[in-house]
Amino acid sequence: MRLTILGGGGFRVPLVYRALLDDPAGSVSEVVLHDTDPRRVAVIADVLTRLAQGHPAPVPVRVAKGLDDALAGADFVFSAIRVGGTAGRIRDERIPLAEGVLGQETVGAGGVLYGLRTIPVALHIAERVAALAPGAWVINFTNPAGMVTEAMSQVLGDRVIGICDSPVGLVRRAARAAGADPAAFADGRLGYDYVGLNHLGWLRSLTLEGTELLPGLLADDAALGSFEEGRLFGADWLRVLGALPNEYLHYYYFRRETLDSVRDTPETRGEFLDQQQGGFFERAAAAGGPDAAYALWERTRLEREQTYMAHSREASGGWQRDSHDLEGGGYDRVALALMHAIVGDSGTRLILNVRNGTTVPQLAPDAIVETVCEVGAHGARPLPCAPLREDQLGLMLQVKAVERAAVEAATFKDRGAALRALALHPLVDSPAVAARILERAAGKA
Repeated sequence: MRLTILGGGGFRVPLVYRALLDDPAGSVSEVVLHDTDPRRVAVIADVLTRLAQGHPAPVPVRVAKGLDDALAGADFVFSAIRVGGTAGRIRDERIPLAEGVLGQETVGAGGVLYGLRTIPVALHIAERVAALAPGAWVINFTNPAGMVTEAMSQVLGDRVIGICDSPVGLVRRAARAAGADPAAFADGRLGYDYVGLNHLGWLRSLTLEGTELLPGLLADDAALGSFEEGRLFGADWLRVLGALPNEYLHYYYFRRETLDSVRDTPETRGEFLDQQQGGFFERAAAAGGPDAAYALWERTRLEREQTYMAHSREASGGWQRDSHDLEGGGYDRVALALMHAIVGDSGTRLILNVRNGTTVPQLAPDAIVETVCEVGAHGARPLPCAPLREDQLGLMLQVKAVERAAVEAATFKDRGAALRALALHPLVDSPAVAARILERAAGKA
């Protein structure tokens, strides 16, 4: 089975390859890398070479000559591209901040700007997949993942599935805090109800062999203080919600505190990653050889994970991530589990970004939602869920309107739809501000 990775020079590609090396099924026979930056993909290929050293059955790696070469013959296509690179991310963050609203890669005005830039490229990829590998499954991790998956589904239908490691990380951390055996997640004894959009969802039920764990967890201050989301949102607010929110909902529930923490920051997350990753690729290319590239990658990876969502943690007390927080879901493991479930027709349950169908009746059937799915040879089928509370549904409806407007704007180059996407976002407080952000992004202000 051939796996093609678009964005093959991405910093987290070695995580995917390491998961493939550890895969007892050995289901992937070749990995093909494609990237628009030859220096980056060469460095990452060196890291993969070092990971494969000494392995009894290393998975062959090939760097493609172009997009069509990468896609031809692929069984699975993993899309993790970054259109505009980290320089584009910096603009997505700084332009909204200059107008006094949150700048973040996937949330608010920054997420809309990133989507507008990325969707045309994602649509081109979808069209080439349809032409060259119509039987392939596309696993999308390109941010904003829900918005990009929705655009690609216009071409690929249900053969594109979005993934994110935030929901499964939340489930794992909550289960550990509730005292459940970590093995229960893997062997199917742990049940969970999670629904929302990408980076906007709630864990509303957590059961172990049919026994509900969530009320007890929400009532236990010490247990809530033992994991990331509990510290991020605080016990009082979590008990009011009666659910555990995805970590990105901190930007919505604590928008004032988060904005205050980043408004005058000397360095945004994008600027940090631009310097960190730029330095890594420069040093690794100069050092030469797989050993040096791998050692530099490992050091840089740990620093990246430790500083994840630092501004939100500062806004909620300034605590540091511990080993359990760093153990998230791992998008590499989510991707591998998804591939196994499709190939093995296993009926595995995973939290994925898929077409809604009738899961949330108030949304269109083709709208992409993030929820629990049953995965088999047919792909990912969203499971029925309990009705959403009014506050949850209201936020989902508004953000979905933003996502669909952004897809329309990027697809048809419609400025009105782009303005609507920005102005309707809950974290953008004025159509006039939205118009100025749009003008700045277009280089007209």
